Amino acid sequence: MNKFIILVALFAVAAADSYKAADYAPKYEAPKYEEVTYVPQPYSFGYDVQDKESYNDFDHSEKSDSYGVTGSYRVALPDGRTQIVTYRADENGYTADVKYEGEAKYPEYVPTEYKAAAYPAPAYKAPEYKAPAYTAPAYPKY
Repeated sequence: MNKFIILVALFAVAAADSYKAADYAPKYEAPKYEEVTYVPQPYSFGYDVQDKESYNDFDHSEKSDSYGVTGSYRVALPDGRTQIVTYRADENGYTADVKYEGEAKYPEYVPTEYKAAAYPAPAYKAPEYKAPAYTAPAYPKY
């Protein structure tokens, strides 16, 4: 039996010595990407929404001439004004002109008088504490 164990151990050492992990490691190459460039295409669009139930009232229009984008949008603000933004985006960056139509209207503030509720004051019973009772320690006599 001892010879068999020694023989198996010898084969295991020989097999481990011949095993090369690098040969079996998965090979991975990073994918190669080609940069895709598209020719700028002119376009234009526009839409508007007027929904009285949700108080949404806005419109947006935009067009491109292949060199830049111009457009505008308008939004009805909750304070009664209309915000109008006209913009241009091109190789020099984004430029916006913001204007407001109308005058902001806010509801008049009317202070209300605060009245505390008529609840009875809570009645707490003070806790009863008993004085601690210590007994003198009993020491053994030698």
